[in-house]
Amino acid sequence: MTERVTGRTVVISGGGTGIGLATARRFARDGDTTVLVGRRADVLERAAADIEGATACPADLAEPEEAARVAKLVAERFGTVDVLVNNAGGNGTREPGPDGDDRLGAVAHEWTVNLRSNVLTAVLLTEALRDRLASPGGRVLFLSSIAAYRGSGSGAYAASKAALHPYAFDLARALGPRGITVNVVAPGVIDDTEFFGGRMTEERHRTLVAQTLNGRAGEPGDIAETLHWLASHAAGHVTSQVLQVNGGAERGR
Repeated sequence: MTERVTGRTVVISGGGTGIGLATARRFARDGDTTVLVGRRADVLERAAADIEGATACPADLAEPEEAARVAKLVAERFGTVDVLVNNAGGNGTREPGPDGDDRLGAVAHEWTVNLRSNVLTAVLLTEALRDRLASPGGRVLFLSSIAAYRGSGSGAYAASKAALHPYAFDLARALGPRGITVNVVAPGVIDDTEFFGGRMTEERHRTLVAQTLNGRAGEPGDIAETLHWLASHAAGHVTSQVLQVNGGAERGR
């Protein structure tokens, strides 16, 4: 029987929508206290209002002082972080780029946005909370992507997600003596998120689903359940791993 750990403090970046929100709801069902972090205060507050005991903490985690402010709030209200889920980020192409025909300027913008939103947010929040992680028993989790293995078309998003892997491996090595595990989950295409910003065509969706071996897109709950298991006592000997949750799409047909 799996030991059930309850009453934990779970910090989730990007916790207002999609995978982050599904993850917050999953932990809350076990009686855990969730802290939802993200840039949009209104989105976070709506999400927190629907989750018992949840706290909304608006912050732009790409800014060091904002990550430090989150850590201060957590320290004052909860003291210890049992589970940290680094979910904030997304497809940097959704951010408006520079005007004009400056091709290199556009390239620099795309790479900078992706590295800030997918790497810097995770690194700064993790480092801000590093000394607050429960020892032993703490869990640090990162959201990567199938793109880290297959590319993303532009390269910038894929590279930013792939950068999380060695950081997680180094962190697992450093935190292991404290009894803390560090793992990465790499989803494939997931429905019901804001990732594609409404720009996913039906044809593209069919193509991505056809690449899976089980014939369906993922759902936020698929990832939430995986994260929840990695944070459980049952996964206490699993660390420095990247778990792909993509219906076998990374293998292809």
